[in-house]
Amino acid sequence: MVKKSGYKSFIDLKYKPKKTDVICQFKVTPARGYNFKDVVSMVAGESSVGTWTDVKTMNKKIGKTLTPYVFYIDAKNKRCRIAYPIGLFELGNLPEIMSSIGGNIYGMKSAKGLRWEDVNIPKKMLKSFKGPRFGIKGVRKLLRIKKRPLVGTIVKPKVGLTEKEHARVAYESWLGGCDIVKDDENLTSQNFNKFKKRFLLTTKLRLKAEKQTGEKKAYLINCTAETKEMLRRIKFVEDNGGNYIMLDIITLGWAALQTARDFTKLPIHAHRAGHAMFDRDPEHGMTMEVIAQLARMVGVDTLHIGTAYGKMTGGKEEVLHIEQEMESQFTKRTKENLSQKWYNVKPVFGVASGGVYPRIVDKIIKFMGNDVVIQAGGGVHGHPQGTIAGAKAMRQAVDATLKKISLKKYSKTHVELKEALEKWG
Repeated sequence: MVKKSGYKSFIDLKYKPKKTDVICQFKVTPARGYNFKDVVSMVAGESSVGTWTDVKTMNKKIGKTLTPYVFYIDAKNKRCRIAYPIGLFELGNLPEIMSSIGGNIYGMKSAKGLRWEDVNIPKKMLKSFKGPRFGIKGVRKLLRIKKRPLVGTIVKPKVGLTEKEHARVAYESWLGGCDIVKDDENLTSQNFNKFKKRFLLTTKLRLKAEKQTGEKKAYLINCTAETKEMLRRIKFVEDNGGNYIMLDIITLGWAALQTARDFTKLPIHAHRAGHAMFDRDPEHGMTMEVIAQLARMVGVDTLHIGTAYGKMTGGKEEVLHIEQEMESQFTKRTKENLSQKWYNVKPVFGVASGGVYPRIVDKIIKFMGNDVVIQAGGGVHGHPQGTIAGAKAMRQAVDATLKKISLKKYSKTHVELKEALEKWG
């Protein structure tokens, strides 16, 4: 058992959280020889005013106002909820908030596993960040699409195409019916495909595709880089007719994401590359839901959240709850999740991506509704007749679903969809 320490005074099951408290839910697996209640108390203490032993330097007056409380314990499911006074945090500074809540606690020997499952962000903290500039309504207005799901693609292969080849793939995607074309996470400005040249060539063909199709199109170019270079790239996009940017928000970092949100007037697409380093282990790390909530608070407009049907991890319940958290103004508290009221923070478009192809489009829409970006890479460019046909097949699958016609029946009069179903059926 654990010896008595400075961590022992953080459990109060009678405590009622204040409206200003930041509430975090953790799944805690004690290490061998440690008691569950002791460890959850350590988590609360180590992430705030506690340390491993009693100290003589505590300012009792200030310390009392900054003391967090473990107010809920579910030992059977290894779950606890901690209310942190908002005075612990520097508002508007997400790196500091992350260092406080998700800092030293992950290195404690007393916890074999520690997973940050959920967070309830109070109004005062939400107001210290800008939130999405566009949100769902703004992106729909930009693309002039009122109700249907958006259709997107990623230029494939991820890397290896020249600027001209890249632009051509994007152009054919738009011609076929894609609303959005984006770079993948690992394409920035390599020698074989330079950022500025790629952007200018692709944007020229975007404008051409808009004239030919009569539809608005968006190019989400990856501006991920060292912070100053990122800002230079964003400015270049803004100065040369760009209408969207993309950032790898996990590898870029929360501080740089805040900087980008404050800097740009364009919508931000958030790629979640690297998220599985944090959220894949069900016993340790942090969930994609927490990442998504923080991204909405900072202010992205579209965000990868998974599909539950494609090639990536993430079950139906997980993806659905993330989508609800991103798109609604309120989510209820349950045994598994905390509640969240978003006040005037705009909703974020969830992006279903990762192994998407026409055969599963109807399932995605049924599961996620119309407010979703259905994004396919190989599911477009791997079509037997090429990219244009692949994009057409995706749009046809969306149209069929909205018309409540089965994909099989619709494919009888739409050859592109028919060939896609035959290949991936």
